[in-house]
Amino acid sequence: LLLKSGDRLAICGDSITEQKMYSRIMETYLTVCVPQLGVTVRQFGWSGERAPGFLARMENDVLRFQPTIATTCYGMNDHRYQPYEAQWGQEYREASAATVRMFKDHGVRVIQGSAGTVGKMPAWVKQARGDIDDLNHSLAEFRNIGLAVACDEQVAFADVFCPMLVCGFEGKKRFGDDYMIAGKDGVHPGWAGQLVMAYAFLKAMGLDGQIGTITFDMADGKATVSQGHRVLATQAGKIEIESRQYPFCAAGPANDDGSLRSGMALVPFNAELNRLTLVVRNAPAKRYGVSWGETSKSYTAGELAAGVNLAADFETNPFSEAFKAVDEAVAKKQAYETRQVKDLFHGPEGYADMAMTAALTEKVRTPLAEAVAKAFTPVRHTITIQAEP
Repeated sequence: LLLKSGDRLAICGDSITEQKMYSRIMETYLTVCVPQLGVTVRQFGWSGERAPGFLARMENDVLRFQPTIATTCYGMNDHRYQPYEAQWGQEYREASAATVRMFKDHGVRVIQGSAGTVGKMPAWVKQARGDIDDLNHSLAEFRNIGLAVACDEQVAFADVFCPMLVCGFEGKKRFGDDYMIAGKDGVHPGWAGQLVMAYAFLKAMGLDGQIGTITFDMADGKATVSQGHRVLATQAGKIEIESRQYPFCAAGPANDDGSLRSGMALVPFNAELNRLTLVVRNAPAKRYGVSWGETSKSYTAGELAAGVNLAADFETNPFSEAFKAVDEAVAKKQAYETRQVKDLFHGPEGYADMAMTAALTEKVRTPLAEAVAKAFTPVRHTITIQAEP
């Protein structure tokens, strides 16, 4: 586990980060799925930015907030949407290494991230040339440079490129040629692609995905739960629980590249990062219906004995509304963080008095951050297990 208790995470990148989608997934995940770590988050995305541009602004924009851990996601603009050029790769290497070293000099742990992939030639980029294969070969070179920097500087690496490449191919194979993991414009992913990106960064953090385990023994009617959950009552196959740790909740069609659930169909997000497991022991019948919230699923006794992942199987569940409240609070906070840095730090206010601008904008951001914490409340829910005829 790379994360430490009380970490302050800075999520840094270009326009894909400024979309506030993978960064929002990450912050909501860290808030509700691993609340015991108490991680707080800021996003610092800047449209059109290259690695040297971030290096030039990181002291003013990022380090002033004293992050303890940071993720970077550059390379997309650095490759210029053209076939690979060694000069551009070297520029990216030098700026990335300098960025990592500056973070390290300030006691910040770093996850060096790669860019993702291009899904089609971006018609809106005037200097773009070559074809999709040229651009993705170039991005693969930038990915490899990022990995080399991470190895040289002994920091973590988040490989966004490879899962995006594989999922782009697999998505088209499963769902048709219109499925665009890299986004409809070929560069800026929708929710499915953003889920894949978040998966890469969360995995790089070393998270084990254990949200909780609920064990019910049908022989004696007793239930036990792991840390973060509390049994309130049990009776006749019914378990009432209070949880202070949520699963990550995502709904939507599996075949839509604008759906988080679709991204979950392409990477093992639920299996590796989102396990709320129900185990039922000593079940005498062959099959059982499990009701959780307003939804029911059927399982064999063997499946229940091995453990079933409620987070994966129940798209809508008792946590959905509470999860949505936290996620919406995160979205509002991150939206202001873009305004704070791009419009105010780098606007007339910041140029006139940077220290005062930082202090005043923090007074606006603070209640937004407090709203995230306030939205995260314990959830009471009931699981009912009944034998099927």
